[in-house]
Amino acid sequence: MIVMSVIIVIIKKLQALCGVWDFRLIRRAMLVWLLLLYTFLGIAQKQVFISDSIEQHIFSFQEIEYLEDSTRQLGIDKIVSHEYSLKFRPSILFNPTNPNRESAYWYRVKIKHKPQTKKNWVIEFFDQTIDHLEFYEPIDSVHYSRVVLGDESVFNSRETKHKNFIVNLTPQNDREVIYYVKVQSRQKADILVVLRSRDWLFQYALDEYFFFGIFYGMILVFGFYNLLMFIAVRETHYLYYFLYIVCVGLYEMSADGIAFQYLWPGSPRLNYYAPGIFLYLATTTALIFSGSLLNLRKKDKVIYRLFVYAFVLRTIFLVMSIAINPEWFRFRFIEVLPFAVIYYASLRSYFAQRYSPARFLVAAYTFVAFGILYKVLQYFGIEWKPFGELSHYSLGFSFVAEMLLLSFAISDKISVLSLEKTRASENMIEQLHENQQLKDNLNKTLEEQVLIKTAELIQKSAHIEEQNKQLETANRQLEAQARKIAEINILLERDNVKLQHDVAEVKEARVLSKEVDYEEFSATHPTEESWMKFLADVKWVDGYSCRKCRNEAYGAGRSLHSRRCTKCGYDESVTAYTLLQNTRLPLGKALYMIFLVYNSRGSISSYKLSEILHIRQSTCWHYSSRIKALLNEKRKRNPNFFQTGWKSIILEG
Repeated sequence: MIVMSVIIVIIKKLQALCGVWDFRLIRRAMLVWLLLLYTFLGIAQKQVFISDSIEQHIFSFQEIEYLEDSTRQLGIDKIVSHEYSLKFRPSILFNPTNPNRESAYWYRVKIKHKPQTKKNWVIEFFDQTIDHLEFYEPIDSVHYSRVVLGDESVFNSRETKHKNFIVNLTPQNDREVIYYVKVQSRQKADILVVLRSRDWLFQYALDEYFFFGIFYGMILVFGFYNLLMFIAVRETHYLYYFLYIVCVGLYEMSADGIAFQYLWPGSPRLNYYAPGIFLYLATTTALIFSGSLLNLRKKDKVIYRLFVYAFVLRTIFLVMSIAINPEWFRFRFIEVLPFAVIYYASLRSYFAQRYSPARFLVAAYTFVAFGILYKVLQYFGIEWKPFGELSHYSLGFSFVAEMLLLSFAISDKISVLSLEKTRASENMIEQLHENQQLKDNLNKTLEEQVLIKTAELIQKSAHIEEQNKQLETANRQLEAQARKIAEINILLERDNVKLQHDVAEVKEARVLSKEVDYEEFSATHPTEESWMKFLADVKWVDGYSCRKCRNEAYGAGRSLHSRRCTKCGYDESVTAYTLLQNTRLPLGKALYMIFLVYNSRGSISSYKLSEILHIRQSTCWHYSSRIKALLNEKRKRNPNFFQTGWKSIILEG
């Protein structure tokens, strides 16, 4: 900072001398002073002292020097030479990174050993996502020992079975030792180097894995609980939340290196793809869960379509990353898009629609937003605070707070649904009370009408009894006349046969004239058997043909006037494949209803049919609707259909 202040003062002096800003002159001056700054810092690289009074030391700024190897071909023998040793520059960041993924980067640190130390020391690298890491420790003034680490190597090849990369340091007596590290990684590599005593490493690791156990235990408990709740109540919110928690847990395990240690230690290739895929699944299930919890499909179709677009775009990006350029997997900040959509939908749902469960989503995704924002800033090298456990696991802490708040959101959602169900039940009970009151009033009215009708019937019965007495007297007189009439009947018997035939023809003609009531209509076929015979004559007027095998020979079937095929045995009833199939109405009334609907050309109402036939209106409506539908269908096929007679509508075909 002092050197930079000096540079600014010099630039202002140049401005005063020139009178105007000469940017080329200023730029040259800045370059000169920056080179001097780097040279000064390079000479003054800080060394770290090993002391039993401290348990660890995190290397930062001038304590780490770096050199970019764009050829990726330099070996340790050249790196330690005087030529390349002068090219190392101190880090101006808290922890250096590898901005150019195509280059290899060399780092070096200085450690001052003390012979009287009673502790064993290790170097630990926090970033477990580095693809390839080589650690060089001097054996003598010329030779170096090499330890190869990285998530491209199988986990069991590590000397210390820990999720981070750990190298044991050899005691060097009273010496200042320079250690070199070579890093090659296709993704961002944070060079977080820590000097620790081995005892403190074990204690720290136990504490760290203990908290990992708590974190992943919480994920397991939350997931198992929500899965059981889904099985118990069949509410999809619990299933979507269970899937989201599982995906978040898998992402955190792959990002922390826990998954590589316990799930796929022999498949290092998965380390490159797993975080991106699991993070995609986490954001996708978050979209599904939030959309379901906020009920966007019914309440806010605009935001629901926005969710769909975010899902489609994120899926396309994933497919392109896999199929076209796997390097895109490192663009983790793409997850800002779906989480921003969820956050906006939660805010809109709570503040605009006053939907109470949304307040927990707002709070939950606020925590996630802070975690993601910090990771994005960390990705771009923007550090607003020194590195530490809180910052390194910021996203994990955010997910823990989010899990708790989302659980509250589901509970609130269930409470809202329960309240709505209670209100619906209360409305239903109130409606039932009103219906019962109407029923009681109707029953009371009917009872009064029954009493009135009963009194009228009693009065009429007395009158009828008096008339019966008069009729008995008249009957005795008629008996005498009957004997005389019997003689005449013998003579008229022959004429009656002819007259009956004439009457049947007249009745049939009257039926066809469309001016006939039910009594006249039923008089043409007074019995069910006669109607069955009439229906058989209409159905098979053109002859019998089996619907199964087309055989024309038949015999009597099981039911009245049914026909059984002599070839295949198929028994076809009279009402089958007609408008009377499966009807529970008497045939006479059913045919009369067909007759009335046909003659009215479908205009007669179900209430009128109920009044004429003394059948419930709902039954008349159901049956007449079927007749009218067939009437309209046949009228479309044959404009002259109403000239064929009412019998033509009986058959459905």
